[in-house]
Amino acid sequence: MPLVLSIALTHIGGRLRQSIISVLGVMLGVGFSIAMASLMQGSQDDFIATLIDAIPHVEVSDDRREAAPPPAAERFGAVNVIGARPDDDTRGLRNPVRLEAMLESWLPGRMAASLSGQAVLRYGGRDVALSLTGIDPATYLRVSTIGEDMREGSFMELAANLNGIVVGDGVTEKLGARLGDTIAVSTSAGAVRRLKIVGTFHTGVTQADEATGFTVLKTAQVLFARPNVINRLAIRLDDVNAARAVAARVERMTGYRATSWQEANESLMEVLVVRNIIMYTVVGAILLVAGFGIFTIVSTIVHEKARDIAILKSLGFEQRDIRRIFLTEGLAIGALGSVLGSALGYGLCVGLGSLTFEVKTNIEMTSLPLAYSPLHYAIACGFALFSSGIAGYVPARKAASLNPVEIIRGAS
Repeated sequence: MPLVLSIALTHIGGRLRQSIISVLGVMLGVGFSIAMASLMQGSQDDFIATLIDAIPHVEVSDDRREAAPPPAAERFGAVNVIGARPDDDTRGLRNPVRLEAMLESWLPGRMAASLSGQAVLRYGGRDVALSLTGIDPATYLRVSTIGEDMREGSFMELAANLNGIVVGDGVTEKLGARLGDTIAVSTSAGAVRRLKIVGTFHTGVTQADEATGFTVLKTAQVLFARPNVINRLAIRLDDVNAARAVAARVERMTGYRATSWQEANESLMEVLVVRNIIMYTVVGAILLVAGFGIFTIVSTIVHEKARDIAILKSLGFEQRDIRRIFLTEGLAIGALGSVLGSALGYGLCVGLGSLTFEVKTNIEMTSLPLAYSPLHYAIACGFALFSSGIAGYVPARKAASLNPVEIIRGAS
């Protein structure tokens, strides 16, 4: 094998300019593939991290997957109910204390009860509609990162102020209000109450910052005319990937609808899968183009070294030895290009990661999110070596099939 490698390197050195161009082609392909994969994966991870920080991993609501059948249908096997109307009962999670105790016995995480509804804030002649959630501040901070997103005031100030409210900074901008101002809060139940802004938060998610508010659970129950009622259980898990399994188990045990963060954003997750397929397709196409350069140079060497091949065969080299020589040439170019491309890819990632800018859409960004993963390097280098091997094997097979007698006689 050292002799085979020596001959292969001699062939490559004999066409140094073309070999350098082929190596550069592989290097650029691998480098830009790694940078693009890091950027795409980083943006996906950053989006998912922001998403699961902004919403519960699992949310139990007072809805049900399927409407409950009429009582007569449950008791009798054959019954036809026409024109039946369900009882106009107060909605909510029944027996919340028992429900929480039942879930706490096995739940791999933490949970917090809440009451959510729509409300309208009024200040200085301006109205803003938002989703108002009543919570216990200390318990809610165990399942939410809202405490880290506070811009003014403190989230725990709600615990000492029944007439306090914490809203997103986008809400205060719309109202023209500031920390410490008192605003009027009204609900569809007809209740109106004046609450003092004791804190503002900024999550970076526009929808949350401009249409979300928090108050104490007892205050929310008064505003929505639903005393001693909750309609949400927010669950934060130790393992976010277990959300689907936990949600399914909660539904089986309680009968209430439990929505995992994957189900709540199912359409977005499908888009991310399609985007990843497109990304790896483009990466493969880039490296495939680099493989054509290797194919060209190895084919040229085979054509130029036909008489050398005949001499090697006459000296006792077998067909597999000839194949190894030219296959080694392709792999050597691919390996060198992969090493240099990995260095280029890392440099591009560092350069892109140092760029800072500000974009305010649904999610704010101040820099490009990048993911440094060995898998990106392994995939890019592996595909580069694979394409290099294929590009070197086709000419190598042709070289091994040449007839030395015909070559020496000048037949080809």
